[in-house]
Amino acid sequence: MKKVRTRFAPSPTGYMHIGNLRTALFEYLIAKHEGGDFLLRIEDTDQERKVEGAVDIIYETLKEVGLQHDEGPDIGGYYGPYIQSERLGMYKDYADQLVELGGAHYCFCSEEAVERQRKECELINKPFQYDDPCKHIPLAEAKARIAKGEPYVVRQTIAHEGATYFDDEVYGRIEVDNDILDESVLLKSDGYPTYNFANIIDDHTMGITHVVRGNEYLSSTPKYNLIYQAYGWDLPTYVHVPPVMKDEQHKLSKRNGDASFQDLVKKGYLPQAILNYIALLGWAPEGEQEIFTLEELIDVFDIKRISKSPAIFDLHKLTWMNGMYLRAMSLEQFHELALPYYQDALHSDVDLMQVSRILQQRVEVLKQIPEMIDFIDTLPDYNIEMYIHKKMKTTYEIALTALKAAHTALQEVEDWNENTVHEVLLGLPPQLEMKNGQVLWPVRTALSGKQFTPGGAIEIAHILGKDESLRRIQIGIAKLSEVNL
Repeated sequence: MKKVRTRFAPSPTGYMHIGNLRTALFEYLIAKHEGGDFLLRIEDTDQERKVEGAVDIIYETLKEVGLQHDEGPDIGGYYGPYIQSERLGMYKDYADQLVELGGAHYCFCSEEAVERQRKECELINKPFQYDDPCKHIPLAEAKARIAKGEPYVVRQTIAHEGATYFDDEVYGRIEVDNDILDESVLLKSDGYPTYNFANIIDDHTMGITHVVRGNEYLSSTPKYNLIYQAYGWDLPTYVHVPPVMKDEQHKLSKRNGDASFQDLVKKGYLPQAILNYIALLGWAPEGEQEIFTLEELIDVFDIKRISKSPAIFDLHKLTWMNGMYLRAMSLEQFHELALPYYQDALHSDVDLMQVSRILQQRVEVLKQIPEMIDFIDTLPDYNIEMYIHKKMKTTYEIALTALKAAHTALQEVEDWNENTVHEVLLGLPPQLEMKNGQVLWPVRTALSGKQFTPGGAIEIAHILGKDESLRRIQIGIAKLSEVNL
């Protein structure tokens, strides 16, 4: 049995799209589940779309999410080079060989001739397929014209009778009538191969056993197989995956403003959480487990559980999963991640580790942190209506009573820490014949000026310190004292 070999073959055209990263993940899991190799190949034949720095983004993304490739441009390997633009001579040799085998022909038609046929098809609402007169030119004559310097392309030759079929691991048997297959260009006049041709040559020469790609390639795969068959090569195992959708009608697309992997990381999503989430886009594990380490995914991944249906990217679900990852960390790990977000948001001399302690169980995305803690530096100018809480059964009068009692009691605290503040504040409700919430809600409101905070009154008072806590409670008392009770 052949060793399983998969490849991630992105084009260096910008940021890492979520759909591309999911393809890389599936390829990685298929290989590693079987103890195989995962390759990285850079497909840069479309030089016009190449973006400076995009190759580095590919390396960095794979490293961030832990998809370590076994061979690639940066680490080498037996089947290199792993950048298509460094393999150009090989493509021409294979194209010439395919012509000799009858699977392709030299085409000397001008772009105007091709465009003329395209417009004729549009006029009669017929799908465009170029009917190339050059395929009838004898090979010797074509070679003579090339020797004289005449420009040409290499175009696939397809016998338009019968049908071609293949078996896909996700969609089963796919059969296509040959008469609808277009004889596409394989090698352009500048010597560069088209994406499809280079893909076939590279996959074969690199020993790729499993080809994973989007289901938009299902209809054109028979054309690729005709080329494999013309060479007498074994076909790879095909795994076509459904698209990642923004909603039921629209694909997830950076061009349409949808987030790339880099965008999500900048927003405070963890690479591990993103990878875990996209594994579940179009693939379902057995059982109810949703949180997986990469090692666990390798162990349980099964091609047969890839869905045929499109997967909708749900940012709310990713946000929930990201929060689960943050809460599963040690406090020290979370604190290290949170520190950069404190730099611009906090200038007060407070215990940052204590801030992290109250944040960790409440934050879902790291970028939420500055807004969640902005009250620590500066008390917002809040509306006194915040003191009214139906569930806590607070009124302005109850709130004022609670704040006055809290101010008096907290003034007496000498050793200010969470335990002493806890003891004092929770000692007040029995004395005042109130419920805990009727004391703690007004105090928390006075301390934060916010309806939602990462911690309760006791935790916030501990972080703010005695003097600042008393000052803010006094402001609350003054606000409430102006109300006509």
